Amino acid sequence: MFDQILGLPAHPLIIHFAVVLTPLLVVVAAAYALVPRWRPYVAWAAVLLALASPGAVFAAKQSGESLKAARFSTAEGELATRISTHQGFANPLLLSVLGLAVATLLLVYVTRPSRDSVGRDRLGRPVTLTLSGLTLALAAVAGYYVFQAGDSGARAVWA
Repeated sequence: MFDQILGLPAHPLIIHFAVVLTPLLVVVAAAYALVPRWRPYVAWAAVLLALASPGAVFAAKQSGESLKAARFSTAEGELATRISTHQGFANPLLLSVLGLAVATLLLVYVTRPSRDSVGRDRLGRPVTLTLSGLTLALAAVAGYYVFQAGDSGARAVWA
């Protein structure tokens, strides 16, 4: 399923979704957590990116495994090392993006006022602050891993 798109290897095409959507999620989630007055304007983007980014990273991971099995299963030496290094970032990236997505969705939920409490957070200020801190930490982790995965992938191809 993740092997080819129109006869081309799928991985180089699919990774662009992950490389674009994940940093966007990192920035929007951090902005949502840090700047409460922007929340009404970026909530829709935070939700959409939190739903799309993990799917893009999962598709990139699966297509990378298919590419390795199809074309690089017998790679040796330095190329095999570079591919292994790149592949090593796939699971941490996927887990960190999933965590960031869940934290972002929860933060959007708790900061949206309920019908009977205009202007107040649903579960109170301490919960909002805790979720904001968690979202910022996970944004930093996801940002680190998307950079490392992209950099190691580029080095595997172009070094």
